[in-house]
Amino acid sequence: MNRLLICFSTALLAITSLAATAAPIEYNIIPRPAASRVDTAGGHFVIARGTLVVAPTAQAAQSAQYLARYCEQYLGLPLRVAASARAGEPAIELSIAGSGPHEGYTLQVDSTGIAITGNDEAGLFYGVQSLLQLLPTRAGLIPHIAAGRIDDAPRFGYRGMLLDVVRHFFPVAYIEKYIDWLALHKMNVFHWHLTDDQGWCIELKSHPELTALGSYRAGEIKGFFPGVYHDMPYQAYYTQEQVKHIIDYAAQRHVTVVPEIDIPGHCMAVLAAHPEFSTTPREPKHTARTWGIYNRQNNVLAPTPQVFQFLTDVFTEVCQLFPGPYVHAGGDECAPKWWEESHETRRFMKKHNLKNGQELQSYFENYVRRVINAQGKIMMGWSGGAEGVDPQGSIIEDWLHRSLTSARDIDSTHHYIMASSRWYYLNSHEDSLQTDLQPPRKVLPVKDVYNFNILPDSATAVQRSLLLGIEGCVWTEYQPDTWKIEHILMPRLSAIAERAWSLESKKDYDDFARRLVRQLDRYDLWGVRYNHSFERSLPVPRER
Repeated sequence: MNRLLICFSTALLAITSLAATAAPIEYNIIPRPAASRVDTAGGHFVIARGTLVVAPTAQAAQSAQYLARYCEQYLGLPLRVAASARAGEPAIELSIAGSGPHEGYTLQVDSTGIAITGNDEAGLFYGVQSLLQLLPTRAGLIPHIAAGRIDDAPRFGYRGMLLDVVRHFFPVAYIEKYIDWLALHKMNVFHWHLTDDQGWCIELKSHPELTALGSYRAGEIKGFFPGVYHDMPYQAYYTQEQVKHIIDYAAQRHVTVVPEIDIPGHCMAVLAAHPEFSTTPREPKHTARTWGIYNRQNNVLAPTPQVFQFLTDVFTEVCQLFPGPYVHAGGDECAPKWWEESHETRRFMKKHNLKNGQELQSYFENYVRRVINAQGKIMMGWSGGAEGVDPQGSIIEDWLHRSLTSARDIDSTHHYIMASSRWYYLNSHEDSLQTDLQPPRKVLPVKDVYNFNILPDSATAVQRSLLLGIEGCVWTEYQPDTWKIEHILMPRLSAIAERAWSLESKKDYDDFARRLVRQLDRYDLWGVRYNHSFERSLPVPRER
C-alpha cells in the first residue's frame, strides 16, 4: 500500500510539474504575435449588440469606427462608439500610449472588457486587427473572447504587396478591396505598378498625351508566351482624383501607396506617345501587344535633353501627387543593345565617360534619383538596375535573389527590400494539380513561401542591417480577372504577412498551418475566392 501511495504521489507530482511547464496557449492569430497568452482561468468577455467601444481621442476614434464597421458589415453586430463610458460599464477601450516600438500594441481581455493600447495610431489599428481575428467567422454568432494578453510589434517596418495594373487593369473599387486585404494582414505598403510597355495607367497634368495615347493597346496574346495574338482594343487609366481617393483610402488603413513609374526600359507606352524619345525615332511606335518584351523589342529611352526634361516633369508631378516617402522608378531589364546600336547614344556615352549600357542605365536612374530626392523622397528601384545608384537616397528592391542558403548576390551597400521572384512572385501555381492558371510554370505552395529563408545564415551583419522588409508581387500578364488575382494571392499572402511581421524565433510552419485553417474561415467570411490547394495538404479534411 505504501509503495502504491509513493508511486501515485510521484505520478501526481510529475503531472503537476508538466502542467506548470507546459507551453502557454496562444491566441489563433496571423501574423503570429511576439507574445500571446490565453488565461484559461480568466473567463471570457462577451461582445453583445450595442457593446460600447470607447475612443477618447480623434485618432483612437478612427480605429473604433473601423472596428464598428467591420462588426456591422461581416457579423451583423452593431456596436456603439463614444469618447467615454459610465463607471463599471463593460466596454472595448482603445487608447494610444505615445511610446514604444512603432506599430506595436498590447491587447488585454478579462471578463469585464477589452483594452487595446497602441504605441501609436498604427499600433492601435493593428491591435484592432488582432481583435478582429478573435471574432466569430459566421454572422449571428455571439463573440466570446477568451481572457488573456497580447504584446506585439512588427519585425520589419516595410511589409508590402505589389499589384500590376498595367498588363491588366483593375478599377478603383477592386483596388480598395486589395488594400483592405493588406490591412487585414497587417501589411503596410501597397506598391502600385502603374506604367510598363503595355500601358500608362496614371493621369499626369503635365503630360496628358501619356494617357491619351499611351494607355491604349490594340490587343494581346492568348496563352503562354509567345501565345497567339488577338485584336482586343484595351484602354484604361486612373484619374488624379481617383489616385487621391486611393491614397486617402489606404492612409485610413495605415497603408502607404508606393507608385511605380518604370524607366528607362519598359517604356513602350511612353514611346507610343513620344516616338522621338526612342533610339529609333523614325520607326513606328505603339504600346506592347504581348509580354516578354525584354531583348525582343526596343523599349528604352534615348539619353536626350528632351527625355531628361520629360523625366523631370513626370517624377516631380508624381512626387507631389503621392505623399508617401517612396517613389519607385523601376530601372531593370534594359537590354543594352538598343543603346549600343544607336550612334547618337554612343556619342552621349562617350561624352559622359559611360563604358557600356549598364552604366548608362545607372546614369538614367541617378538622374531620376536626384529629381525624387529634391522632392524630399527616397527612390526605389529593382535589382538588376539600381545597384549603380547612389545609396544615399535610394533603396533596392531585390527580385533577383533566389538562393535559400547563399547571400552572395544580396547587395551590401544599399538598404533593400526582399522581393525574391522565386519565392515571393505569386503568379504561379500552388500545386501541380492546378490547371486553371497560366502560365504552367514553377509550383510555389504556401509552405515554400513561408519557409523561404529571408536572410540566409551566411548573410553578413551589414546585409542584415540593411534589410528593411519584404514584398510579395502579383504580376498580371496572365491574370486578367479578379478571381484569378484572389486565387494566386490567398492564402499565400498570409505566409508573407507572417514572415514580414513575426519574429524569426516564432517561425514554425506546422503552427502556422494550424492557424491558417482558421484563416480560411475568415476568407470565407470576407468573400475571398482563395486557392484551395493548401487544404489538400491537410491530414484531416477541414470542417466547413
